[in-house]
Amino acid sequence: MSAPAPVRVLIADDDPLLRAGLAVVLETADRIEVVGQAGDGLRAVELARALRPDVVLMDVRMPGCDGVEATRRLAGSPSRVLVLTTFHHDAYVWGALRAGAAGFLLKRASPERLIDAVHAVAAGEAVLDPAVTRDLLGHLLAAPAPGPAPAPGSAPAPGPAAADPGPLAALTVREREVLRLAAEGHPNEEIAALLHLAESTVKTHVKRILGKLGARDRSQAVAAAYRHGLMGPQPGRPFGPGVP
Repeated sequence: MSAPAPVRVLIADDDPLLRAGLAVVLETADRIEVVGQAGDGLRAVELARALRPDVVLMDVRMPGCDGVEATRRLAGSPSRVLVLTTFHHDAYVWGALRAGAAGFLLKRASPERLIDAVHAVAAGEAVLDPAVTRDLLGHLLAAPAPGPAPAPGSAPAPGPAAADPGPLAALTVREREVLRLAAEGHPNEEIAALLHLAESTVKTHVKRILGKLGARDRSQAVAAAYRHGLMGPQPGRPFGPGVP
């Protein structure tokens, strides 16, 4: 039986020392092959289209074309983008995932975490750094609960255009409470105590939440919510490469 093919990775970052370090980490890992490196977003798009890697490790801030725009230009290509950045901002996460990234990882992640994330993204999974998952889940739950449907023939309420709220709207009030507490880091046992529920009931709620959001785990739930436009940057926080 032949060994599985290695995951082919393209590294895009404007810091040559960091690119070299990432290449060393990945090339010493099992079943990963670094096929190219790019120092800016335009070059990353060019190489990704030419080399067709399985995964592109994409920095956010790069000259010429930032990582969010480069990710957007690669949408629909066979390459999956894993954003790797030092910047922990809602706007960056929002921009990257809405542009089509399969994951978002902070550069302070351990080599083992990075390697696991590359394999996970190559396998079709979504990845979010644990350091940002809690904040994003809390933001997801800041969305208002669905209200009553308008009367037949009535005009929709005024306000900004909204994205399809389908999966999020399916969450019950109790499921929102459970997910909010999970986002705050409480294990099922503590959630059960706080909500005066049996732990088995909490586990059932968590299972239903993930099912309704089409997610394998909590990180995927957040990623799916971003991709479907169910949540965006927090009000008052600027969007784009100029965020400090």
